[in-house]
Amino acid sequence: MSTVKIVNTRNESVGEIELRDDLFNREVKEYILHDVVRMQRAARRAGNACTKTRVEVRGGGAKPWRQKGTGRARAGTRTSPIWRGGGVAFGPKPRDYSFKLNRKVKKQAISMAMSARLQEGNLVVMDQFAMEAIKSKDFVTIMKVLDIENALIIADNGNEELNKSSRNVNGYKVLPADGLNVYDILLHKKLILVQTVIDSLEKRLAI
Repeated sequence: MSTVKIVNTRNESVGEIELRDDLFNREVKEYILHDVVRMQRAARRAGNACTKTRVEVRGGGAKPWRQKGTGRARAGTRTSPIWRGGGVAFGPKPRDYSFKLNRKVKKQAISMAMSARLQEGNLVVMDQFAMEAIKSKDFVTIMKVLDIENALIIADNGNEELNKSSRNVNGYKVLPADGLNVYDILLHKKLILVQTVIDSLEKRLAI
C-alpha cells in the first residue's frame, strides 16, 4: 500500500489514505500507454475526407475528340485524372480510423498513468471539492492555494458548481470517475482525486 496525504481546499493536511499498489503504484510500461493513447486519438478522427473518382465526376459521356487525325493524344473521357477538373486517382474516401484493444490492457494503462503521476509526486487526494457557487474566480483562488497550475480533476458526478466554474479556465479539466482515461491523465501535469471517487476507481480498474 502507498500512503498519500489528504488535503482540503485550503491546502491543509486532514489525514492520510492508503492506495493499492497494484492500481496506483505499479510498473509503468510506456508502450502500453502509447498504444492506448493512439487508440483514443484514432477514435476521435473524423475520417470524412472525400474526393471524387473518375466515375463520380460530372461529365465524361462523350469522347472529347476523335481517336485519330487530330495530332493530339487520344482521349476517351474528360473525367480522366490527368485532366483539369477530372477525378482523383487514389484519393481519400470516408473511413473509420478506430481500432480496438483488450479491456484488460485499457485498465492496465489507466493504472499505469495514475502510477506515473504518483511516482512523480503529482497525484493529489482531496477530502472534497465543494464550491458554494458557480464562480471561476473562486476556482482559480483554490488552485492558487493548492499551487497547481495544470490538472485533471476527478470528482463526483453531479458536481455542477465545480464543472461550470472550471470549464472556462485554461489548463484544467473535470471528469467523473467513469470518464477517467489515459490521454487526459498524461495531458495534464497533476492528477487530483476527490477521496469519494477512489472506491469506484478501484472497482472499475480491478482485473
